[in-house]
Amino acid sequence: MTDSMTIRDVLNSTRELIEPAHRAAIDRLSPELRHVAGYHIGWWDDEGNELIGGQGRFVRPALALGCARAAGGHAADAVPMAVATELVNDFSLLHDDVIDGDDIRRERPAAWTVFGLSEALLTGDALLAVAMALVGPAGVRTLADALLDLCHGQASDLAFVDRPQVTLAECMTMAENKTGALLGAACELGALAGGAGDLQVFREFGTRLGLAFRLTDDVRKLVADLGCRRKSLPVVAALESGTPPAARLAESLRDGGDPETQADLVERTGAREWALREADRQVELAFTALGHGATPELRLLADLSLGRTR
Repeated sequence: MTDSMTIRDVLNSTRELIEPAHRAAIDRLSPELRHVAGYHIGWWDDEGNELIGGQGRFVRPALALGCARAAGGHAADAVPMAVATELVNDFSLLHDDVIDGDDIRRERPAAWTVFGLSEALLTGDALLAVAMALVGPAGVRTLADALLDLCHGQASDLAFVDRPQVTLAECMTMAENKTGALLGAACELGALAGGAGDLQVFREFGTRLGLAFRLTDDVRKLVADLGCRRKSLPVVAALESGTPPAARLAESLRDGGDPETQADLVERTGAREWALREADRQVELAFTALGHGATPELRLLADLSLGRTR
């Protein structure tokens, strides 16, 4: 890849490279679960008719392929790892939609609302099994550790809803587990396929990018998260700010106030600006960890984690 490429180039190249293996992986499922998986991915509608577009961005596979190249290897060697990370991402999304009761995914009805709870959960389980098979013995431990962290993060996120107090340190750990762990695993698995000698730096790189993404996404979804009483990073940072708007925010949260008003109070504490600055800092730490392994491709993907594209 060249210095003149755009993020669209990176993501399109990723999709083209992994699609045959991705479709082959989905074809391993039973017809019923394959239907659910293909619908969730965006390949076809609820009746099985082929669709154009509507798929996810394939950020995790792109990171896996990019880290394979950064490690001195070939992206083609990392295709099974890249597909596995996308399967695990879709496993987590299928389950998250059920857990959170979210009825929209990728701008259309979530799979569980179309096919049923049991079918969505079983499809997620099947995707996870195929992912484990794809990474093989060398990658199973990496993926298993990431999955455990992801589950820990999800459990904490759920528990925080009903807890009267959550510290920012606890919230950062939750975000690192829930979002950073899988991106860290994607980078580590890609580097493994690329023959890297030090996998830890690639894992830290991905984990830091995951935190940056979580911070910027929490800012973007602030009103929606407040509406479902989720203690996201900007909300907890606002509550810990010790400012007059923080006291009003705490009172509003206790009384079930208006999410739009609460979001305004979060902004007035300076927590929104803190979250965006912290996201930038996490990206800087990510590339510090990676050192000479930084490439234009990975910098583009880091921009994407911050909501910037070029």
